[in-house]
Amino acid sequence: MVDHDSPRQPSAIKKPLVDPREGDVEDDASSTTERSLLSIAGSLLAEISLPKLAFALALSVVLPAILLGLAPILVTAWLATASGRVAELGYPGAVLVLLLIGAVGWFGWRPLLRTAEANFWSLNALAVQPGYALCREALRHVAERSFGDRATAPTLARLRSASSAGAGLIVCLLAVWIALVAWPATRWVGTVSDILFLRSLVVPTLANAVVVVSIYLAVAALVWGVADATMDQPRDLRAFDAAPSGGRRWRIAHLSDVHVVGERYGFRIESGRGGPQGNDRLERVLARIEALHLARPLDLILISGDVTDAGLSTEWAEFLDIVARHPVLAERMVIAPGNHDVNIVDRTDPAKLNLPFSPRKRLRQMRTLSAIAAVQGDRLRVVDHRSGALSSTLTEALAAHGREVAAFADRGSLRLASGLGSVWDDQFPMILPPATEDGLGVAVLNSNAETHFSFTNALGLISAEQARRLAAATARFPKALWLIALHHHLLEYPMPVSAFSERVGTAVINGSWFVRKLKPLADRAIVMHGHRHIDWIGACGALKIVSAPSPIMGARDDEPTHFYVQTVAAGADGRLQLLSPERVDIRGVETIRSGA
Repeated sequence: MVDHDSPRQPSAIKKPLVDPREGDVEDDASSTTERSLLSIAGSLLAEISLPKLAFALALSVVLPAILLGLAPILVTAWLATASGRVAELGYPGAVLVLLLIGAVGWFGWRPLLRTAEANFWSLNALAVQPGYALCREALRHVAERSFGDRATAPTLARLRSASSAGAGLIVCLLAVWIALVAWPATRWVGTVSDILFLRSLVVPTLANAVVVVSIYLAVAALVWGVADATMDQPRDLRAFDAAPSGGRRWRIAHLSDVHVVGERYGFRIESGRGGPQGNDRLERVLARIEALHLARPLDLILISGDVTDAGLSTEWAEFLDIVARHPVLAERMVIAPGNHDVNIVDRTDPAKLNLPFSPRKRLRQMRTLSAIAAVQGDRLRVVDHRSGALSSTLTEALAAHGREVAAFADRGSLRLASGLGSVWDDQFPMILPPATEDGLGVAVLNSNAETHFSFTNALGLISAEQARRLAAATARFPKALWLIALHHHLLEYPMPVSAFSERVGTAVINGSWFVRKLKPLADRAIVMHGHRHIDWIGACGALKIVSAPSPIMGARDDEPTHFYVQTVAAGADGRLQLLSPERVDIRGVETIRSGA
């Protein structure tokens, strides 16, 4: 019998047989460090919703292909019909029809062009360009492993160039062969009866799409191969610049891939039980940065993506709470979005996917924009898509959609999601303008490809529109120096890898194209990114590239990690110089657990 009046003695909780604070195998479900990609892929095949996958592929691949294949048949059929009817109307009627077509084109060409462009690039990003990139990296991997340690830097550069040219030729020949096989089934001219009986167009439509895509791939592969072979290949930085006497300098604490979780004992997706728990390490990193700042002021704290582990509201809440405890750092902080912030569908279920129109993807984007704006919204500006000039601040730009975003976050409906379709893309690049005409500015890019499946979440892509806006914005400051901040690495770097999987599917798909786009800015810019969790500093020609390690991932709580404070300086010749970095080590701590 329990005596409720007697003083209660403290009860000892024994250590459970399976301690939930230490995690279990479920925490390793998506861990690429604890499980092989083959093992993860096997789990996905067993768990994935096949009807949902088929529907997603139909929307993102089959539908764009059908539009490509059906367009010439329907257009020629319509023109044949319209031309006969216009002839019956005589000269005045023909003029009237032409004016009507002109009016429709004038007012409706932009949405039609955007629809066509979106469908084409959807097909290109999912089924075309990755094929060339896969072939190129496979050839490079085989060539580099064949040479092993004997490969010098010039040899590696020649191997990369030859592999690019070889990949372009191989993919071109394969695409031509596919086009020749499909050609007999094609039809390019339609009639009125075709419009009435679309069932007869199924095979020609698909054949047309195959031929169009194959011809495009054949030509593009040659262009890509030649361009990649003749471009400046990435190489390790030969030497850091000497500090200029009396020149301006800027100190940047460069963090990346902090992967904030929403619970005290939470493990990260990629590391599983082989990595840290909770957010204690980030707390200690920021405390160390604040101490560095007090001793010697910092100009910028850059977090180049993967702020959260899965873009959950609890994770963003944890991050904002942590940053709020360091206001002196918050006012210098600039954040770029990473794939874990917007492309992870479900932390606990790697086989889960979103349909292309799912509001969940839009919800992760709006969470990310809202959190980023809370930190840097009053300091960073967006670029006007017409003039290329810097317009409103990020906070002001989002305020115009405030009610819609709040309603969507509350209800998450498809209608509200579609109404916010352009809000995400319209904010990039975000620009932190230079304080003076020849000062240092920061351009924050979104390098995340549109993916809806956790297994393909790491794909990177720089849109042509974003690159155009960046060029226009930087051209407004012809004497300024620039940091280009993004999450993904632009190219696979000349570093040894243990497995082919480490060099495929993670870099920006069109990274070599973007490097060429940055060439006019190369002397005055440095690219800073994360994503790979490794520290690498190199260059493509004159363009310097800095990859940040993760001060959180890759080590358990009791193991050390590190990050770097980078120093850049204005050279006397107007170039942006990169000085020797300062490595900051973060020691591990023993995990203190309760219980006997």
